[in-house]
Amino acid sequence: MNQFAPTSRYANIEQAQLTLPCGRIVVYLRRRFAPPPESFSEIQTHIVHQGDRLDNLAGHYLGDAEQFWRICDANNAMHPDDLTCEIGRRLRITLPEGIQGSPYAQ
Repeated sequence: MNQFAPTSRYANIEQAQLTLPCGRIVVYLRRRFAPPPESFSEIQTHIVHQGDRLDNLAGHYLGDAEQFWRICDANNAMHPDDLTCEIGRRLRITLPEGIQGSPYAQ
């Protein structure tokens, strides 16, 4: 049974278990592979300004500060703070993976 919210990056990750020599069972999540950034439909670009924080950007653009990981995935970032440390950097704001945007949307 997965105990993560449906909006969590871990919601659809398979669980596995390991039986230790002492007989204790350890339940863990299998590795999450981030999808390739090109699998997302870009809906907007954000230019990083002084003081930007990823949680605030996620709250503004995605409606939920805890969805910051979606911006990380869309920009191929392993370390979230790397996305906002360079002033002027362009961040892709995208739809969730698997949801295609209209080619005519702006």
